[in-house]
Amino acid sequence: MAFPDLVAGSGVFLAFSAFALVSSITPGPNNTMVLASGVNFGFARTIPHLLGISGGFALMVALVGLGLGSMFSHWPWTWQVLRVVAGAYLVWLAWKLATSGGVQDRQVARPMGFLKAAAFQWVNPKAWVMAVGACSTYVLHGNVWLNVLMLAGIFAVINLPSVAMWAVFGSALRRWLAQPRVLRVFNVGMALLLLASLWPILGAHHAG
Repeated sequence: MAFPDLVAGSGVFLAFSAFALVSSITPGPNNTMVLASGVNFGFARTIPHLLGISGGFALMVALVGLGLGSMFSHWPWTWQVLRVVAGAYLVWLAWKLATSGGVQDRQVARPMGFLKAAAFQWVNPKAWVMAVGACSTYVLHGNVWLNVLMLAGIFAVINLPSVAMWAVFGSALRRWLAQPRVLRVFNVGMALLLLASLWPILGAHHAG
């Protein structure tokens, strides 16, 4: 790679890192769910959930960058199907969160595991918007495979501590939410935020 290309590529990856940080740390379905998980289960039990988010999303970025995201351009109806499926699933998750038990149920309930959290990225509208937007904007034309894998790796490295901050914050709130009634109110609030996160995402007409 020539020196000017190297400099240009470094600038692109630096800009992409800023994009990854902002998009990972701002509110969305993943962060709302890990915040609630931190409150209900503590940080340690939420770690598989965090790893599943970062690993699953890195895989999504890689596959979208290698061509999967082009299906939205060739078949626009697939984006509409995704919106409906994702919306229905997130409504179901919000209902489960809103009707979850109090402190006494923490030991029998289970936080989301690695595989389920990784699979959730494929029905997470914000994840699709982030992945398609990142790949369409920041993938360089030369050596696409290497560039896509670098973007996926950067996203994984930045995404993990970003979502972990939400789990840490939730875990810190546990002692303030020890009362079952207060915890239920919190869970209902998180469920409403989960539903609210759908509005700007599902209101879009396309993925980019």
